[in-house]
Amino acid sequence: MYSIVMGIPEMRDFWDSLCSKVNSGSASKDEMKLYKKMGKVMYHISQNPRRTGLETHEISSLTKRYGIKVWQSYLENQTPAAGRIYWVYGPDRGEITIIGLEPHPNDKSNSYDKITLSSTGERIS
Repeated sequence: MYSIVMGIPEMRDFWDSLCSKVNSGSASKDEMKLYKKMGKVMYHISQNPRRTGLETHEISSLTKRYGIKVWQSYLENQTPAAGRIYWVYGPDRGEITIIGLEPHPNDKSNSYDKITLSSTGERIS
């Protein structure tokens, strides 16, 4: 099992804001849907990052750019421009850091060049 950590500052800020909206009842229907999908995927990644339904695979162009193996897992399947969660192992043993959330790029050439990822960061509760 792995602890889930949110990348800083983007993913931590995004997740904190989303959780705040959900907890206060002010989340839109789309935000609530995203919250549930992210929670489910983060749970499955924490249990087994290689779970078949996640379709986890390394993104070599991002690994090369960031100098650490960057993995991508599906937020949803069989959906056009479906969301993807980007993550890395660490920073500490037994941790996985969520460093990005993006729709699947539909531009085949240099499709990952536009993606900017967070740095590794703080543990979420």
